[in-house]
Amino acid sequence: MSRHTVVAGFHAVTARLRNSPDTIESLYYDATRRDGRMQQLLERAQHARVRPIAAESARLQALAGGTRHQGVVALCEAVQPARSLAQILERIGSDSLLMLLDGITDPRNLGACLRTAEAAAVQAVVLPRDRSAPLSSAALKAASGAIESLPVIAVVNLARSMDEIKEAGVRIVGADHTASRSIYAVNLGGPLAWALGAEGHGLRRLTRERCDELASIPLGGQVESLNVSVAAGVCLFETRRQRSAGRGASPSASGAVSDDAQVR
Repeated sequence: MSRHTVVAGFHAVTARLRNSPDTIESLYYDATRRDGRMQQLLERAQHARVRPIAAESARLQALAGGTRHQGVVALCEAVQPARSLAQILERIGSDSLLMLLDGITDPRNLGACLRTAEAAAVQAVVLPRDRSAPLSSAALKAASGAIESLPVIAVVNLARSMDEIKEAGVRIVGADHTASRSIYAVNLGGPLAWALGAEGHGLRRLTRERCDELASIPLGGQVESLNVSVAAGVCLFETRRQRSAGRGASPSASGAVSDDAQVR
């Protein structure tokens, strides 16, 4: 693993300045940008006692690699997950919500899923250590700062970790386009984890078998699939909708939605 993490783009760099300014080793910016957005970021950097360094476009692009940097790139210490799975499970409550990602290999899809999860007040995201996109600059940019406040826990064996999650009293609902039951028919009250699968393949067999229930997202148009981050948003915010409407906290049926990075 490299010594530092590249954070690029306004959302991601602003989140790092807001939440962990002490981890920023160097902050580079395009001095030719004099718009309000850049001035706001520079003022935040000054307030956080981070000295911005003017850099030419070629330098910024070299630092950011293939990530669209929008004129700002920070080299930062890697932020390690603040909690282990065991610590997360110790804090499970009646309204806990987790998200399990089974092998999302596209970094932009991963980042978008993290952004969606943070917006839905997910307690933690659990993913396999060896079957997932890394938290690269592309993933961090797509996450738009979500990684700063959302625990992302990489586990050696996702199936085994699912057993631990279920032992802690959390139902696992998997998104699966083949499931006969709609997500809107599943009671999503109580401690819950949504499981979504990898691009093009869906949940792996062992992951699928450990879900308490599978559910599908009904599609009404001609499109046959949804991107995984969109599917995550549908599943997570349906959960929030049900809970805000007061549907039972002790569901009689569980639902885990099996999905691929494309929900079909």
